[in-house]
Amino acid sequence: MMDHLVQTFLRKYVWGCMIASSVTLLGAALYFFWIPIPEPEKHGSATQTFTLHESAKKVPEIYFINDDEQLLTLKYFEGKTILLNLWATWCTPCVEEMPTLDRLQAELGSDGFEVVALSIDQAGISAVKKFYNKIRVKNLQTYIDDSAESPTLLNTHVLPSTLLINEQGLELGRLIGPTEWDSPEMVSFLRTFIESP
Repeated sequence: MMDHLVQTFLRKYVWGCMIASSVTLLGAALYFFWIPIPEPEKHGSATQTFTLHESAKKVPEIYFINDDEQLLTLKYFEGKTILLNLWATWCTPCVEEMPTLDRLQAELGSDGFEVVALSIDQAGISAVKKFYNKIRVKNLQTYIDDSAESPTLLNTHVLPSTLLINEQGLELGRLIGPTEWDSPEMVSFLRTFIESP
C-alpha cells in the first residue's frame, strides 16, 4: 500500500516538473520570438552604427601625404572635428560609400569639420586621383598612406573603418564597415560634434 502511494506521488511529482518546465520554455519562446525587442539607436544605415567611447581616447600618430606630397600627421587637423575614413580603391564597400562621404563633405565641410578619406593604396597618390576622377569626387581632399600601416596603428583591420576625432585630436568613437554618410540621421548626428563658430 505504502509503495503504491510513493509511486503515485513520484509520478505526479515528475509530471508536475515536466509541466512546469514546458510552461517555462513556452514563456521563454514567447518572450524571445513574439515580443518585439527595441532596436538600438542608429546613426547611418539600417545596419551600421557608431560606437561612441565613454571617454575620448588618444589617437596613435600616423603619417600620410596629401595631394602636394606633403608629409602630414593628424596634428595637421587640430582645431577641427574630423571624420577619418580608412579605405582603398580595391575595397568594394569603400567604393560604394565614397560618393556619400563626398556629399557629406559638401554639406558639412568647414573650418570646423572635414572628412579625411585616407587611402591605403600602395599604388600611390596617382591611383587615388584617377579613382576620384572616375567617380567624380569633387569635395574630398586627396590623402594617402601608401605604407598601409594606418589600420594596424589605429587598431582596425576592416575596410572601410571610420574614426570620429574631435578638435583636440582625440577619438570620440568609430564605425566599422560602410554606411550612408549623407543620410539625414547621420548628418544630424555629426552636427552635434562640430564645434560652433
